[in-house]
This record gives sequence, C-alpha cells and structure tokens, in this order.
Amino acid sequence: MSKPNILVIEDEKKIARVLELELTYEGYQVAKAHDGLDGMQLFREQKWDLVLLDVMLPGLSGTDVLRRIRSGDEQTPVIMLTAKDAVEDKVTGLDLGANDYVTKPFEFEELLARIRVALRTNPEQKEGMKVANLHVNTGTHEVHRGDDSIELTAKEFSLLVYLLKNKRQVLNRDQLLDGVWGYDYYGDTNIVDVYVRYLRNKIDKHYEPKLIHTVRGVGYVLKDPQ
Repeated sequence: MSKPNILVIEDEKKIARVLELELTYEGYQVAKAHDGLDGMQLFREQKWDLVLLDVMLPGLSGTDVLRRIRSGDEQTPVIMLTAKDAVEDKVTGLDLGANDYVTKPFEFEELLARIRVALRTNPEQKEGMKVANLHVNTGTHEVHRGDDSIELTAKEFSLLVYLLKNKRQVLNRDQLLDGVWGYDYYGDTNIVDVYVRYLRNKIDKHYEPKLIHTVRGVGYVLKDPQ
C-alpha cells in the first residue's frame, strides 16, 4: 500500500521544514510550498491525500487557496494552520470547506492525530483514482486502461487527474483552464480542446467504455456511462 501524500503550504520555512521532517518520519510522503500561488500549482499537479494549509500566506491567502481547492475538489481533506484563534476566522475556514483547524503553536502529536482522523474519513484515499477500467496512480504517475499501460505527458496527466477529481461534473473551458493551467493563464482557450483530444486518443480511442464526453456548447465531463 502506497504512503499517503501530504501537501504542506506554509510560508514560515522553519515550520514547513519541521513538518516535512516529522511527517516523513511518520511514514508520509510530503511536498511543501511557501506561498499560495506555488501551493495551488503543486495541488493541481497531482492528487493529494491531505493538505496542511496556513491561513496567512503571501501571493494568495490561505482562504483564497481553500476557495479554489473547493471549487473543483470537495473530497481532499484540508487542515488549516493559523496563528489566529478568533472564532470568526475558524468559522470562515470551516464554511469554505476546511475539515479541521489547528492553532499555532501546536503540539505535533495533536496535529498527527487530526491528520489520522482526516485520512480515515476521506473516501478517495481509500478508493484511489479510478473509473470503469481506468486506474491512475498519482504517486508514480502510472496510468492503466485494463491491462494496458498508458504514457501521458505531464500536462495530459494533470488534465486527467482534474477530470477524475470532478468526475460526473460538466466542466467548461474556463474551469479547466483555471484548474489545470492556472488562473493566470492568458493564452488561447483552444488549448483545452487540443489536450482533451490528446487525452482521448490515449485513454479512450481504443477502449470501451468511452469515458470523456463532450457536452455541446458547454464543455467536457468524465464519467462511466453505466
């Protein structure tokens, strides 16, 4: 069984480093970012089992990061880290979809216990990323359709993961641009159609059932027809 992977988004580098070392020692895979923009970029690149998110971040605040995460992913557990102990700040985070709140300074054992609880209640962490006979390992970036191994580029993989995170939801081009290329992408929106075509050629063209569907005039949806 693969180790759960945790994304730490924390601007205080000393705290981020301590969390990385302690969580790695406890058997987790850890990546870290020191501002909100880099954190969102890392979040988009693969599936995470849990996110530790500081509230006060440069570039993009923790609440803005959480809002963006929840706009396309309601499953990945997010634990907020904050130096603020005000009730209204916690209520704001919880209303936006945070799973838990930990106030600094905190005891690592308490944080570890909260992480274990959040992981136990995350259905995606147990089920993995799959639909029909498509299986995706976000840790190794391996993709299989049935018994066949499929090679994807980094951007194709990111697009597939985003579609899987939002399976059965119709996504328009702007949502896909924001979720995969980033909200600050100003290129041609046709890039979405190009990469959807690339992805279909690899995971759908020679297989049944077809998983990526076009909703004319709206966008795309990944779903098992059954």
